[in-house]
Amino acid sequence: MKITGYRLINTTISWGRPVGDVNGFISSGVTALPVVVVETDEGVEGIGMGMHDGIPQLFEAIEGEDPRATAALYDRMIARMFKNGHGGAVFGGIGALDSALWDIKAKLAGEPLWRLLGGKDRFVPGYASGLDIALDAPALEAFYTSMRDRGFTAAKLKGGRDYQHDAERLELVRDLLAQATDEPLLMLDANESWNLPQAVRYLRHLEDRVELAWIEEPLRRWDAAGLRHLRDASGVAVATGENLTGLEQYRQLFDAGAIDIVQAAAVWGVTHSLRVAVAAHSRDLPISPIGLSSNPAVVHVATAVPNHLTTEVTTAATPRGMTWDWEVQDGGIVLGDTPGGGVALDEVVLTGSADFVWGGEGGPHVRSSRAGLELGVRLPRAATRAE
Repeated sequence: MKITGYRLINTTISWGRPVGDVNGFISSGVTALPVVVVETDEGVEGIGMGMHDGIPQLFEAIEGEDPRATAALYDRMIARMFKNGHGGAVFGGIGALDSALWDIKAKLAGEPLWRLLGGKDRFVPGYASGLDIALDAPALEAFYTSMRDRGFTAAKLKGGRDYQHDAERLELVRDLLAQATDEPLLMLDANESWNLPQAVRYLRHLEDRVELAWIEEPLRRWDAAGLRHLRDASGVAVATGENLTGLEQYRQLFDAGAIDIVQAAAVWGVTHSLRVAVAAHSRDLPISPIGLSSNPAVVHVATAVPNHLTTEVTTAATPRGMTWDWEVQDGGIVLGDTPGGGVALDEVVLTGSADFVWGGEGGPHVRSSRAGLELGVRLPRAATRAE
């Protein structure tokens, strides 16, 4: 069997609510999802999600090769970008192709990916995450009530501008979840918006009101010394890693003892998630995947590693023209038995394409000009908008 070609597709996902973080949000609640389809000479196709960046050059590393050689082909793609660098969005292109190769490999084996990877239990425990910076109290209550009714007893909120506002929102969600459990868990994601003194002060004020299971991305992703200091100063567990594009970027965080919950973004692919899990396990650290709405194949990894803690679940919706073989219930994800990664494309997607939409100038992927430049515990509360 040989890899012969690829197709790039954009579809859309409608969240049913504005989505974003402290850096901005998308008020329409509609974003695009890049899809890559890898073709073979035997007619078996693999579907992957991540990003489209760099794929023409990356494909040169895998064209004509046997798609079942997933580890070797992953390393060939990394090597192909040796001079230009594999970081940033290009790493998402590697992740999309890698996930498609794993899809092919599992289809050829006639097994769902979770079983091919060595998983035993198809259930993946998770926590609810609303990407909810723009939600007012009624909308916040509606989303987390719906997730509580699906069995979730832990939630992660977006915040970082105003600790009083964050405390009120966390208390609201805590009280909702407390209707289903005696020990609701709360997390806060600041999306790299603080500097160290601001983070220390913010958490001290916030913890007078609510208890946090973890603080996510409080400082810049590479600030190993600062993250370690924050851990020692606040006593709150630090979660980070979703924006690290390569296993080597975790090294300084591990060496500094700066991380408690090791994260990896779904858009970076299956092989990256597997390798991050092994590296974390060697240091007795748990992993927590994020962004599975961008690449559901990675949730299969959680079934096959010994240190999976919990997975971010942002929606039960599926993108336009796509079918995913899983159910969001019982406080997590229940994977199905469809061979491969459990993703199928409908004709509506195969015959058309949507513009890529995720933020623009005011969206959540554009860092605020004032992020990390405050000494106090408050930032302007007005969020930017991107339609």
